[in-house]
Amino acid sequence: MTDSAPTNRDANLWQPRYATRAEGMQASEIRELLKLLDEPDIVSFAGGIPDPQLFPVDAIKNAYAGVLERDSNANRVLQYSVSEGDPDLRQWIVDHMNERGITCNANNILITNGSQQALEFAGKLLLSPKDTALVMAPTYLGALQAFSASEPRYDTLQLSDGQRTADDYRDAALDAGGEVKFAYVVPDFANPTGETLTLEERNRLLTLAGELNIPIIEDTAYAALRYDGEDVTPLQALDIEATGSIDHSRVLYCGTFSKTMTPGLRVGWICASRELIGRLVLIKQASDLNSAAINQAVLVRLAHETYDNQVRMARASYREKRDAMLEALANHMPHAARWTRPDGGLFVWVSLPDHINTAKLLERSVKDARVAFVPGHAFFADGSGSNTMRLSFSLPSISTIHEGVKRLAAIIDGEHAST
Repeated sequence: MTDSAPTNRDANLWQPRYATRAEGMQASEIRELLKLLDEPDIVSFAGGIPDPQLFPVDAIKNAYAGVLERDSNANRVLQYSVSEGDPDLRQWIVDHMNERGITCNANNILITNGSQQALEFAGKLLLSPKDTALVMAPTYLGALQAFSASEPRYDTLQLSDGQRTADDYRDAALDAGGEVKFAYVVPDFANPTGETLTLEERNRLLTLAGELNIPIIEDTAYAALRYDGEDVTPLQALDIEATGSIDHSRVLYCGTFSKTMTPGLRVGWICASRELIGRLVLIKQASDLNSAAINQAVLVRLAHETYDNQVRMARASYREKRDAMLEALANHMPHAARWTRPDGGLFVWVSLPDHINTAKLLERSVKDARVAFVPGHAFFADGSGSNTMRLSFSLPSISTIHEGVKRLAAIIDGEHAST
């Protein structure tokens, strides 16, 4: 049989009638760009991907062998498990949180499939269609995707001296047909900018959240990766100090092992009041029942045996790569370009003259320079920021960073000169 032209019968073929939430679903530009990693000559500054050279492969092999060594233990970790998560892993997280100044217990912890699932669950729990989520501009693209399934409206969170008032946010949300439901931030070395909220800004956010009577989602994916300066107290720790108990706190703390251990195990967590955790557990049960028990058991061993060493190695490696990228930008970028100088994390945020569209620039960069990055508009809820880009320094080698930035700068210089 050969292919033929469409017939009138094709018009009668069944077509699915999608939920309204499906209309807002879009492919991640970062996920699409990651496909370029399969091309060996591409220098990728696109995905914030941990360096696989840092993965504790031997320790992971030994951990899997160890948890499967006894039949009774093997039967446990290969079976369904409790939705809240492995009790031993949750206790390790409790101890880790205590070190960060957050007093909690295992009843305040829910294990998730990475912190991305934690964001999705928070959106499901808190958002109704037309409700408002307060986010930074720019903000983490994955958070926008996680929340958008709940059909929210986004408003820009401003924490500077001239910040908007609670009444302003509240009135704008009511005019749009909903309420302000939460504020979302990446307070430490934010994705995509690499910037960190000051203690003053964190206190302003807590004050604003109190005036609006909303929770705060604190995404701490990069908190362990500090290279310079002193740690800033987590929002949840500040709120517990003010309210007296985690069960009175309005902050949902989302953590992950992906940036320090390995993303392949897909283990993250939420730390929050027992009231919030109880409701999130119901969402977990309806979503996937439980995170893989064997991966949680493996992470318990890894956390006790290698976590501190992994953090030290990651900090040392990524600090050198960050320094290499900042040096390369200073040496090669045109004078009109501006960029952030992060104290940690995996990203540098570059702003170019307004007339340069980085989405179009990407096409030329990949074709002519074989360098990939993420155009900045993807990180703005309103699609603005067309003259910005995110560069990740975590994956390439130091020599590749220098070469890649040199090539990218030449493309930008040519684009700037031609307009």
